[in-house]
Amino acid sequence: MPSSGNSLAAVVMAGGLGTRMRSATPKHLHEILGRRMVDWVVEAARPLGPEPLVVVVSPDTRDAFEGLPTVVQEEARGTGDAVRCAEAALAGAREVLVLSGDTPLLTTELLEALVETHRSRAAGATVLSFVPDDIRSYGRIVRSAEGDLEAIVEAGDASPEQLEIREANSSIYVFQADLLWPAVARLEPANVQGELYLTDAVRDLVDSGEKVVVHVAADPAETEGVNTRVELASAAASLRSRINDAHMLAGVTIVDPQTTWIEPTVTLEPDTVVQPFTILRGQTSVAEGAVVGPHAVVIDAEIGRAATVGPFCYVRPGTVLGARSRAGTFVEVKNTRLDEDAKLPHLSYFGDAEVGAGSNIGAGSITANFDHRPGVPKKRTVIGANARVAVDTMFVAPVVVGDDVWTAAGTVITEDVPDNSLVGFAPRQTIKEGRGGKRDG
Repeated sequence: MPSSGNSLAAVVMAGGLGTRMRSATPKHLHEILGRRMVDWVVEAARPLGPEPLVVVVSPDTRDAFEGLPTVVQEEARGTGDAVRCAEAALAGAREVLVLSGDTPLLTTELLEALVETHRSRAAGATVLSFVPDDIRSYGRIVRSAEGDLEAIVEAGDASPEQLEIREANSSIYVFQADLLWPAVARLEPANVQGELYLTDAVRDLVDSGEKVVVHVAADPAETEGVNTRVELASAAASLRSRINDAHMLAGVTIVDPQTTWIEPTVTLEPDTVVQPFTILRGQTSVAEGAVVGPHAVVIDAEIGRAATVGPFCYVRPGTVLGARSRAGTFVEVKNTRLDEDAKLPHLSYFGDAEVGAGSNIGAGSITANFDHRPGVPKKRTVIGANARVAVDTMFVAPVVVGDDVWTAAGTVITEDVPDNSLVGFAPRQTIKEGRGGKRDG
């Protein structure tokens, strides 16, 4: 781990557009499981305590990084220029961790091991390498007889012998700052694009006699970059599996992990059950014994102990389901609290509502919470304990319904109802014979 004081700083390169994504959204801002790609990299680095941690962005994306320290790379002039842009922001740091913003599978454990290798070897720079199944066009790691770095050779410049090398450059590094900044200052463009490559700064250090070592990632997948939507989907599947595996090892039953998507901010207590085709997002928490799904979507909600959600249920932000409560089949619930043992079993919409303990809401019931006047907030419905709401009851908010109230089928509640009342009574059935669809003549 980093030592106290301003020892380690970090810079995340996220200024490229990623044209191979074929998207108006820069590739680093594409979302995977509730986080943008670059945010996965930032969150992997945070536990190392880098001070500061800055993100290099393009002029067009600077506003997308509110809450993160950024520096702007005014022109896309390569990785060397991107790091050089961050020099003033990283002033005072003794070590600089350089990260690529398109490697969402990166883990804190790998970065800790990289920094530890750098320090234990007293290196001027340390390169993170990996050995992929498909080497593709990655730069090759050429080692000296002692095993240290001799060169990083781009695939287009490699000899046939060098192309046989299976060890690749991840574009992730640790540098001693007092060596890095002079090296990037000396960079000159050596290509028609006029770009400055950070690999040339690494070569500069090797040529100057500085010790440059290599740390090999144990799992090559952690260093893989994302450049296309195919690779984005593959990374998402890997992160899904990583998250689901951690929950299952902690005591959660996930019936079908391949169809279950759980964002990293979700908390699940042991002995909860997540059924297939379920999506859990945001700050959702699920307590012990709860069952969620199948085909449920839960966003920023609190699911209480032994509560039941689904199947085919949409639980929206601000919802709290108490112990043993139920939001059932084809139910949508938003910003609503169901107290313990309350049930909203099927085919209903409850928004901006409170349902007391033990109450049961019949099918087809809704809260009419929307006010069409501009700027007027949505109204709340409050239902007391042990209420029995018959099918097709409409609550026109704002309205308060007391404890032990029963409603008749098809009731429209427009006024407050006192405790222990029976309310409703829709018009009685009327039959007019001969007035149906069939006409004489």
